[in-house]
Amino acid sequence: MSEISLSLDPVPPPKPPPVKKKRRKKSPATKEATRKAERRALIGSILFGSVVVHLIALFLFGLWTVAKHFTRPEARFEMKKVVRIPPKTPEHNLNVARHEAMAPKPVFHDKLISTRPVDFALPDLPRVDLDQMLPLDPSELISDQVDNLVGSAALGSGLGDGLRGGGGTGTGMDFFGVRAEGQRILLLFDVSASVVNKANKAGIPLERIQEETIRLIETLPIVSRFSLIQFTGNYMPFTEELIAATAGNKELAMRWVADKWVTSGTMSSASKSVVSNLTGVVGVLERAAAMRPDVVFLISDASFQWRPEGGFKNIPYDKIKEAVEALGEGPGGKVPLHFVAFEPKDNDAKEWARIVRGTGGEFRTLASGEEEKN
Repeated sequence: MSEISLSLDPVPPPKPPPVKKKRRKKSPATKEATRKAERRALIGSILFGSVVVHLIALFLFGLWTVAKHFTRPEARFEMKKVVRIPPKTPEHNLNVARHEAMAPKPVFHDKLISTRPVDFALPDLPRVDLDQMLPLDPSELISDQVDNLVGSAALGSGLGDGLRGGGGTGTGMDFFGVRAEGQRILLLFDVSASVVNKANKAGIPLERIQEETIRLIETLPIVSRFSLIQFTGNYMPFTEELIAATAGNKELAMRWVADKWVTSGTMSSASKSVVSNLTGVVGVLERAAAMRPDVVFLISDASFQWRPEGGFKNIPYDKIKEAVEALGEGPGGKVPLHFVAFEPKDNDAKEWARIVRGTGGEFRTLASGEEEKN
């Protein structure tokens, strides 16, 4: 029976295996939302921490302010002694004067004086170039006295000019047959290829121009100032300003004319002492005006071009006239411009003669085998 009962007991069924839950993959939108939530939580925690730190700092600052108020030292008043020097009384001034009067006076002793010169008595006198000394003109003295007595606005001015006789001051000069007067002389030479060719054709080669220039420099009086400028498009000045016509300066100028004269018809701005210039003779005249001459000689063929925008063009005569008139804007007023032209074209000669006459200058044309004066 027991065996039968045992066999009849029901056997419990085996437990089923646990079912594994499958994890669902999060979608990209869910991941983005999660990241945003984490970012907001991080920012919120940072802001909260910052507010807490500021509140703690503010609380500590308030405690420090209150503690400082209670620990402030008591006010103390101090008076510093001011030292003042009393003004001098009349008695003090009298005592000082009396004391100074009691001081011994310096004693002067006779010095030994030699009655005959010795080697070290006087330094050697400087050597003076007597050729540079101007002869005394009695008419100058007379005119100056008359000007002082009568006045420059009346008889004195006219009488002085009459007695002087025009060239009495020693400032007259002659250059290629052009007579001029002035004490601040500036020579402008157009050394372009066309001018050199026309000068040779007129029977006046480069050597003749150099000789005339050197002769003019030699005859300048010591009271005058001068300079020279060579130009094609660019230009090369002898000096930055007008210089005194001393013997040394004349020698330098004549050496410059002999050694630095441009014979190629061109002048590169890369060369030493050459100034780049895009406005042709207008730029040269502007440079001349800055040197403040009172007489200007211009040697050229009266045909000028410029390249302000890159291409060569003839310079409008209204621009040339403005540049010439600017020569007379200095303290001396109108500046005569004397023009020596080598075989100019008829239209150029007409325009330049009109411009030159407006300055009180002379326009002279040098043609082949002859000289004409306009």
